[in-house]
Amino acid sequence: MPNNILFIFEGERTEIKITKSLTQFFINENTIVQCAYCNDIYELHKEIAADEDLDTFLLLKEFPANQKILSAFSPSDFAEIYLFFDYDGHDTIADDEKVKEVLNFFNEETTKGKLFISYPMVEAFRHYSSAINFQTLKVKAKENINYKQMVGEQADHKLNNLNRYTLETWKQLIELHLSKMNDIVNDNYTLPESIISKLDIFLKQEEKFIKIDSTVAVLSSFPVFIFDYYGSKYISELLNN
Repeated sequence: MPNNILFIFEGERTEIKITKSLTQFFINENTIVQCAYCNDIYELHKEIAADEDLDTFLLLKEFPANQKILSAFSPSDFAEIYLFFDYDGHDTIADDEKVKEVLNFFNEETTKGKLFISYPMVEAFRHYSSAINFQTLKVKAKENINYKQMVGEQADHKLNNLNRYTLETWKQLIELHLSKMNDIVNDNYTLPESIISKLDIFLKQEEKFIKIDSTVAVLSSFPVFIFDYYGSKYISELLNN
């Protein structure tokens, strides 16, 4: 059985840096192959849903930017596919009904791939400092708030340099984001005891924030992925050691 994992990113820079840091401590028992779609999740869904014979891997392999990375691989070389995209509610083509559709479509890592969304953007993973109440942290979701700049100004400066992240850094961020995820869905700011579907996260974001005041609760896709990948028992033991 193949043990390669394909990561598909919306962008090429920040996501790859995050993965490089994460894989020093996690999922390093497998080969992670990274590529970028360089477009929004709606367009990716449109292309694949329009052709039932179109494979996610083969579509990405056609892109010139990915040809060198993926040239040595075929679809059968990958056991799992994961997609990491931003919510980006201020985008002119943003569509909350479409978000539900794509989460339902990309919901299985062994077929089309499993989608993980960062709210509002990939920089959410480091939007934390001792001065921030992360449990209640939310941002405007339907307008351009220069989120990257906001995070740069508000986050702990120690979180700016991914090259300096230690296992303890990641453990802190994982615990923060998983507790936040559980609070969003189950109103309980503690580590979740079971996997929470990505659609349920969005539905609660919509119910509690998007439809109320056009905000989203800040939440990163990467700790959520780690929890999905390893499960509650492993994560609980990791964070308690």
